[in-house]
Amino acid sequence: MSLLRARCPDCRTLTAVAIDEGYECHSCGRSFSAGLVRVPRAWGDGGEAMVEAASLALDYPEVAVVEEDTLAMQTLAVASDLPVRPLVLGGCCCAHVGAVEGLAARHGHVAVLWLDAHGDLNTPETSPSGNEWGMPLRTLLDRGTIAAPEVVLWGVRNLDPPEEEYIVATGIGGDPGALLGRAEAVYVALDCDVLDPDELAVFMPEPGGPSLDEVEQLLAEVRESGKLVGVGLTGLAPDPANVEKLERLAAALGY
Repeated sequence: MSLLRARCPDCRTLTAVAIDEGYECHSCGRSFSAGLVRVPRAWGDGGEAMVEAASLALDYPEVAVVEEDTLAMQTLAVASDLPVRPLVLGGCCCAHVGAVEGLAARHGHVAVLWLDAHGDLNTPETSPSGNEWGMPLRTLLDRGTIAAPEVVLWGVRNLDPPEEEYIVATGIGGDPGALLGRAEAVYVALDCDVLDPDELAVFMPEPGGPSLDEVEQLLAEVRESGKLVGVGLTGLAPDPANVEKLERLAAALGY
């Protein structure tokens, strides 16, 4: 599918056409502020619920559905399929790798606000499970796509000891305001398990997280900074009740 057109969520035709940063449907007349890239894969054992959740019916035009056979191929496809203003709906957090790589190539430099209950900083050698969905942030750092000063990890509360050691050694921060102050372009990687489990249905719930209101306020601060270049939503359970809340969070970003 050409990035100039997308499938309208209302009339389901391929008549949503790229206009500036968003899309306008030439069939039903609706306009949209972002394009949706679906990445329905989960790179690990037992992630079928996350795969299904990537099909949730968000009210944005569908630019691409990336279903590649390897994570390397997925990363390349996501990077190449990003619209001007991308909203990535992934299975697991590995969907963020291609998004960050594509945006870094486009803008020359990108910072990452990684909202997650988990660190995603393991390697194949340190991971207790071996699931690649516990490694995407470390992958981006080890590849040099981003550097530790360009990363803020917010909402984290379940870290493996090697991840804790890595954060201390590299100086990864936890202050979104400081990142927004120094960055020129920011991608928001929102693993929805950052939220308290009472707020949203997610694949790996962790108690003690922030409320929907608190995350919404943080995302509004990102929007107000004028630095946002893309967002990805991952780690969900396939509960239709999630849709309204996800759209509320996307709206906080101006999407």
